[in-house]
Amino acid sequence: MKDPKDNLPDAATNDAEDAVVEVTDIEPLNTEELQAELDKAKTEAADNYEQLLRAQAELANQRRRAEKQVEDAHKFAAQKFLESIIPVIDSLEMGVQAEGDIAQIREGMQLTLKQFETVMEKFNIEAVGKLGDTFNPEHHQAMSMQPHPDFANNTVSMVMQKGYLLNGRVVRPAMVMISKK
Repeated sequence: MKDPKDNLPDAATNDAEDAVVEVTDIEPLNTEELQAELDKAKTEAADNYEQLLRAQAELANQRRRAEKQVEDAHKFAAQKFLESIIPVIDSLEMGVQAEGDIAQIREGMQLTLKQFETVMEKFNIEAVGKLGDTFNPEHHQAMSMQPHPDFANNTVSMVMQKGYLLNGRVVRPAMVMISKK
């Protein structure tokens, strides 16, 4: 039988022989070394998986802690305000129990009102709706318009109910009467 190499040109014959040589140069596989490398890779994979699980658990714990902090912040947000307003309540209760002439009771109520205004100022609560203010539809609710000799056009001429802003945001608009010419 004829050797297939006989049909190939000389250069191709040399390449084929080199290829055979290269294949024969590979060392035989050592199963013990392969098993050791496999065991090492499995151990590393298990360690990485454990680190992943720990990282996921830590993220879940951080998320739960953050949710709890936000919940507590919402739940106890009014605590400082309440602590500031309790003395005002105490003063009002004492005023209700007060006996004496109307001037003393009125003086006590004015002091209580001043105390209350101080608390409002501390928490950036601003009253709106003063006589003579220019009408602002964002802060005032016009109940009616009437001519008034002492006030300019579109000016608050009567306050039926004060309005309040909290940090510049309307909590309740002032109910007012507006002057017109």
